[in-house]
Amino acid sequence: MPVYKDSNGSWYAMVRYDDWQGKRKQKCKRGFSTKREAQNWERSFLLQSSNDLDMTFLMN
Repeated sequence: MPVYKDSNGSWYAMVRYDDWQGKRKQKCKRGFSTKREAQNWERSFLLQSSNDLDMTFLMN
């Protein structure tokens, strides 16, 4: 998803994701001083929210 420039000169990121129940959610974070900071936050948020609950555990 893209990041946007606010009217006051700062940057913000809008992210749409599926929560753990499968519902579609949207999150917005504002106040980044650079576009790169907003993109890094967006990337890390999507990586955190993409964890799968159907993990298999190996028992030895």
